Amino acid sequence: MATATASTSLRPPPSPSPPRLAGSLRQWCWGTPTHSSRRAFHAHRRKRNTLLCAAVKGPEESFKKTIEVDRLIDMLRDANPGELDLIVVENILAFSEGFWVRLAARIDLCKSDDDKKDYEELAENVMNIVDRVVHKTDEKIEQSTDVLKAIISPVMNEGEDAMWPPRNPEALKLMEKEISNREKEGQLDESFLSEVNAQLRQAKEDVDKPGLQAMLQKVLQLYASNFLRKRSYAYKGGEVVVPEKFLESIIEAPENDWNRLLLDGLTVGKGDVSPEEFYAVTKKRIERILIRTEGGSYQQRVLVEYIKEIQARAEEIVNRLQGPAV
Repeated sequence: MATATASTSLRPPPSPSPPRLAGSLRQWCWGTPTHSSRRAFHAHRRKRNTLLCAAVKGPEESFKKTIEVDRLIDMLRDANPGELDLIVVENILAFSEGFWVRLAARIDLCKSDDDKKDYEELAENVMNIVDRVVHKTDEKIEQSTDVLKAIISPVMNEGEDAMWPPRNPEALKLMEKEISNREKEGQLDESFLSEVNAQLRQAKEDVDKPGLQAMLQKVLQLYASNFLRKRSYAYKGGEVVVPEKFLESIIEAPENDWNRLLLDGLTVGKGDVSPEEFYAVTKKRIERILIRTEGGSYQQRVLVEYIKEIQARAEEIVNRLQGPAV
């Protein structure tokens, strides 16, 4: 098998990279970097007439957007300090350039200086809260990147390259151990999975980094295996549920051993579990994952994909040995 070499930098160069999570938040908030938000807000106030004229295009859509933004502004204005933080966090993606344009327009339309001051103070408070959210997001990304670096460190060479498959046969065991330790410390959260997926998307775009892509996919496989093995469905009423026990043996095994285990366990090979029984328990396991994890989360996606990979491997072996079902 050929060995792939790739840079292990987890921070791709700025030019070809897709926006990071924190960068996406900044883009949604102002269309400008966080530190320039206040300058952007005041610039919107100065450019109010020009921007309002430009908004004439698509009047119906513009009107609907204005109503939505006004509702949010009114909600923010009427909120007490404790509620304000929650409203901002829950509506973080609503703080686009259009929001600040509308808020600036409403300040200019105020008839009293007291009303203007109230709105200006509201704008400052909202900006400060969004600043904190973005800052925390930046910190979380850095923490997740550090965790990912620690997990892949066993397959790192002395330089800046990563080899895949790893030359050291113990590397995968060390990666698995690191994942288990990090999971016990509560560090393999949604932010971590988001970071791994973001890096994986970038690695797929960088065709010269097949080693990094394979390594990150292995991280997700090891995460799924480590998580799924914690709950067993192989025993019911004191009896062994053979198909469930068989599925769990594959979940816990290295991906390179799946073919051998499937051949040894399925009736198309040497085993006692029929393909239909095996497909039924994989389907049931996916249903359990969907019930027990947050809908649309990275965790749900990774766990479901792992079970689907096992089922696809089983279907491939069954089709080879007995042909596809009619």
